[in-house]
Amino acid sequence: MVYRPLRYEQIMQAADEFEVKARRMFGGMGIYTGERMFAFLVGEDVAFKLAQADFDAAMQMPGAGPMRPEPESEPLREYVTMPRAVLDDSEQFLHWLQKSAEYVRSRAARSA
Repeated sequence: MVYRPLRYEQIMQAADEFEVKARRMFGGMGIYTGERMFAFLVGEDVAFKLAQADFDAAMQMPGAGPMRPEPESEPLREYVTMPRAVLDDSEQFLHWLQKSAEYVRSRAARSA
């Protein structure tokens, strides 16, 4: 049986311009642009990797929180679990997805 988190199709379609691929990990699925993971899906949750200023802003949204792949695990650094209001709003979802993908791409370009 193929594992597909609930939001898999949503993120893959929205991130098409970033040439994304998905890999299973930590009981969920990492979403990559190039060789850099920028999103993590587990169950119904989607988390985006964000620059510090965006991370701080996202954490202020009601329902946002740190991404923990498993309830008892340490949070993934720089990843914010998006609130349902963002996941259900295509404009907001795309806004945060683009911030995340562009952030990891800019970090990759600096380290190249």
